[in-house]
Amino acid sequence: MSNNEVEEDEDCEQQYWKSYESNEMCRDIVKYIETDEENFITMPKSKKKNAGSLNRSISVSMYTSTFCNTDPKRTPSCAPLIHQEMGEFLQVSVPLKIDAIAYVSLNCPISKVASILATAVCRQILAAELCITENRQGSTFSIPQTYHIQLPQSTFIVSVTYPEDVEENTLEYQRKCLHQLFCLPLTKPCFRKTNAYIFPEDVAPRNSYLINPHVSLLSAAKSATQHVVQGRYSYHHYMQDNCDDNKWGCAYRSLQTLISWFRLQGYTSVPVPTHRQIQQALVDIGDKQPPFVGSRQWIGSLEVSFCLEHLIGVQSRIMNVSSGAEMSNYGRELSMHFDSVGTPIMIGGGVLAHTIIGVDYNEVTGNMKFLILDPHYTGEEDLQYILNKGWCGWKGPNFWDKNAHYNLCMPQRPKVI
Repeated sequence: MSNNEVEEDEDCEQQYWKSYESNEMCRDIVKYIETDEENFITMPKSKKKNAGSLNRSISVSMYTSTFCNTDPKRTPSCAPLIHQEMGEFLQVSVPLKIDAIAYVSLNCPISKVASILATAVCRQILAAELCITENRQGSTFSIPQTYHIQLPQSTFIVSVTYPEDVEENTLEYQRKCLHQLFCLPLTKPCFRKTNAYIFPEDVAPRNSYLINPHVSLLSAAKSATQHVVQGRYSYHHYMQDNCDDNKWGCAYRSLQTLISWFRLQGYTSVPVPTHRQIQQALVDIGDKQPPFVGSRQWIGSLEVSFCLEHLIGVQSRIMNVSSGAEMSNYGRELSMHFDSVGTPIMIGGGVLAHTIIGVDYNEVTGNMKFLILDPHYTGEEDLQYILNKGWCGWKGPNFWDKNAHYNLCMPQRPKVI
């Protein structure tokens, strides 16, 4: 980068921050900020063009201490000491992606925002240095990667730096230390790489899956009788991923939703499997014959439980219901599942499969509704349309076929970090 380019970028940055009055506070520009459903802010539209020009690569030289044979006790502390050693030394060039987060109070003067951001960037560079030195193997260095993780039951985000090429199981000690630091239980993963928060700008709208479409269905003052899925999942349904599975792939899609839950909660890094991969898994365990791969044959709740165990090591409980007319008799079991385990449930009966993501059950009156995520939807990822048409919505007991037998696959949450 030439000196002229650096000067132009610095002038652009100064003009950006000077465009606000020196006495303005951050709260004064809130009305110009775009917000998403998770209440995270992005830069005002009028400033995005200038801000984009600040995205540049900077060459930084980092020096680490080696050793010095001079006895520090014999050297006066007041005198400067220069130690020169001639020889060949290893020089490594490591690309670092700086993606820092800084918390700014609404009462903070806008003029101080730049220095706060700079401090956050410096803090991340130091974390990257520590990651590089701690994970060095001889002349081999790991590239540090920063992950922003939202703490459970909180809007606070913690940034952690892990070596990019290290498997999750080798980072268990670091995760355990973080759990103890933030007083988190050692039974649920919170600091795995797959727990990284997904910011709206990181999602391609046309190619992404809807995340937690049911959220807007929950009333502002949540009813005491509502028991819903815990955490995040992605909505999988017919005709996604350029796969024409209309009228035969509903159970496959429900299984994909279940696995997405375990991915987004950090229990596994295994990608959501395709229909063919699901079929191959069933052949590998001996449940199906080789011609099953590539076919359009249905699967049921038992096959879904087999795949969960084989693909991601998750055990499931199978609950049998003799008829749809009896589904309303299982309100207590289902509400306890969502309160204690919190995973989505795949239910198969007759020729249809659905995903149950919650129940509204009143133990006094016995009234019950089911929050259903329907995999039979074939349209675009239009949240409002999906909610308005009931593809994700509350259903009464009459939703189930009174003459059909139902099996519910209820995945269990592993106790890991």
